Amino acid sequence: MDLSLLQALNAERAARRACVLVTDLSQGRQRLVREADVEADELADDLAKALGSGKSGKLGETIFLNVHLPPPRIVVIGAAHISQALAPMATIAGFDLEIIDPRTAFATPERFPGVQLRAEWPDLALKDRPLDSYCAVVAVTHDPKIDDFPLIEAVKAGCFYIGALGSRKTHAKRVERLIAAGLPEHRIARIEAPIGLDISASTPAEIAVAILGSVISAFRKRKMHAERRGEMEPA
Repeated sequence: MDLSLLQALNAERAARRACVLVTDLSQGRQRLVREADVEADELADDLAKALGSGKSGKLGETIFLNVHLPPPRIVVIGAAHISQALAPMATIAGFDLEIIDPRTAFATPERFPGVQLRAEWPDLALKDRPLDSYCAVVAVTHDPKIDDFPLIEAVKAGCFYIGALGSRKTHAKRVERLIAAGLPEHRIARIEAPIGLDISASTPAEIAVAILGSVISAFRKRKMHAERRGEMEPA
């Protein structure tokens, strides 16, 4: 591989942006297509399909598509019972998962064995690992002091899924706070509330199933393309 191409590929991977390395097997030529540039490419449909599946492979007899996707990450705000059920299911489904909660009585290794756990305020935890378009944010504490900051950051970062627990009345008050914080209403509308697929879930485990279903749906439908929706400047 050409050194400049390798450097470009490494830069995309370091920035957690998806891309496809296109190789012409008949001539040995290679080029890199960023996900944000796919729609303008001559192979747009095939590239979009490859990115959607995450699978590399041959295209016809002479083209090979090598897909590079950032690992999707779920950031759960709140070490609640729902989070206890969601953590193992998300891991089985192939997501990296992290739980953030400053309430040390809830965020304990005993309640979340083997789970990446940050018992601190979200503003501190997210400073080390900022959100990006390959992140899903799930807020389940019911506490505006804990939930609001990561929700605002998730909207700004163009996370592919954002959901918050609470009734419609609770969410209406949340929307008022986020508007007061400077977020435009059309971007706040990306927050799914009530959270999760409508499967009439009632127990923490059932709600976790509904949340994971929404996260998977958003990821497979490529809802992380915030720049394409005009919500933010292209990276």
